[in-house]
Parts: sequence; structure tokens; C-alpha cells
Amino acid sequence: MTVEYSGKGDPARSLALLWRTSERASRKGKPELSVDRIVRAAIEVADAEGLQALSMRRVAERLGVGTMSLYTYVPGKPELFDVMLDAVYGETARPDDVPGGWRGRLEQIARENWALYLRHPWLLQVAANRPVLGPNVTAKYDYELRAVDGIGLSDLEMDSVITLITGFVHGTARGAVEAAQAERMTGLSDEQWWAAHAPFLSRIADAARYPTASRVGQAAGEALNAAYSPEHAFEFGLQRVLDGIEALVGRRRKDSSA
Repeated sequence: MTVEYSGKGDPARSLALLWRTSERASRKGKPELSVDRIVRAAIEVADAEGLQALSMRRVAERLGVGTMSLYTYVPGKPELFDVMLDAVYGETARPDDVPGGWRGRLEQIARENWALYLRHPWLLQVAANRPVLGPNVTAKYDYELRAVDGIGLSDLEMDSVITLITGFVHGTARGAVEAAQAERMTGLSDEQWWAAHAPFLSRIADAARYPTASRVGQAAGEALNAAYSPEHAFEFGLQRVLDGIEALVGRRRKDSSA
């Protein structure tokens, strides 16, 4: 699987693009171009074909312009990639009034991030250890932190809670994307795959030797209609993560009142 790293570009050029501190106007006689239009085309390429297909040439082809014309606006692929990331992170909804207190706010954040990964599966191939320091990423982080601000956690705990939520979503979204890719690549749904293997499994399955696996596996398979359901993993896991955070918040409130 292709892995891309954010923050590989020239810092000054990347930050200038991210915050739009300078932008060249399109040349006379050339098609109307802008950083935003180039970024949208690059995102469309990544959505449709994956990160392995992303190149300055492929973006230019999608726009119907010469490759060199892109460099009037974007220094190179690393800087373009950073702006792509910032652009898609700007898609998450950030309502001010979310019911359910901090727990409802974190649940809303988790669902927005889940939907974002499903819209742009290539995000799962990004190693973002060095964050993109753009306006949308910054606004997203600020909004997510405000979900748990003032509930008794330290600043470090607030950051750790958001990391926990987004990390959980990242993992479960990967399962959902891989499940969809498996069906697309093999041409078989989970039901069809299990139906094809069932005659052989019945010969080797030994409930006496593996009683717990047989009992639990059968119960899960009947409930989920599959060996693994990304949607169930997300819904079940999210509530358990929130339960753990709730225990931490309760402990902090108890400490503060002692």
C-alpha cells in the first residue's frame, strides 16, 4: 500500500499555499487556473484512483492543461499534497449546538471523521506524524478540543482524548475501506465468500475442540451476517471509548471536589 507523508514540502512554500499569502493570477490566454481549482482536481484524482495515481501530470490531464502550467501556482507535489489534506479536513461539519453534552459532541466528531475517511479513503494512507499547519486543520483541531473544554480535564488530557477518538475512528474506518475493496477486487460479497467456503468449513470445524470459538463465532456471524462488520465495530467501539472517557471525567470531578 502506498504511504504518503505530510509536511515533506518546503515549509515556506507550503505555508504560503496553505494560508494563501500569495497566489499568481492565471496568464492571459491560458485556461482559468487557481490553487483551489488545482487542489480540487488533485483530490478528485486521489478519490477516484488512489494516491498511487496522483502526480502533477495526472492533475494537469484532469484539468486539460499542460503540466508546467501547474507550477505557476503550486511549487510541486509535496506542497500540493499538504494543501489537499488541509482542504478535505475543512469538510467536517462543526455545529455549535450539539445535544448530549461533551459525550454528544465527541460522538458527533467521531461520526464526522468516519464519514470523511469513507469519502476520501486515501486519507488512510497518509502518515500525518508531522501535521499540516493549515487553516482547516487548525480550525478542526480547535473545534474538537472545545468539545471537552471545561469538563475538568487538563490540557494534556484534552489533547489525548481527541487523539484517542480520532485514532479509534482511523482504525475502524480502515476496516470499512478494506472490506469494500475486498468485495470490489474479488467480485464476491461477504455472504458469497462464506457460502463458497461453507462446505469445506463444515468438514474441518470441530466444536468439541474449539467450543468457545464455535459458539461465539456462530453467534457473531448470525447477528452480523458476516465474520466482521466495520459498522458494528465502529458503533460498539465508539460507545466503549466514550464510556472510558466518562470514567476519566468522573474521576477528575471527584478529585476536584475532594
